[in-house]
Amino acid sequence: MRKNIVLGNMQTKERLYLTSKNTRNTPEKLKLLKYSPKLKKKIWFTEVK
Repeated sequence: MRKNIVLGNMQTKERLYLTSKNTRNTPEKLKLLKYSPKLKKKIWFTEVK
């Protein structure tokens, strides 16, 4: 079953990206390298509630 999740950054408190993940295959929190326009570079975004 796929669920929609929000990706946020703890450094800048940004919540920019929406994506989906299969909770059966990946039960742990998702962590992706994405672009932050505030910092103007790629940083790690993690799944937030």
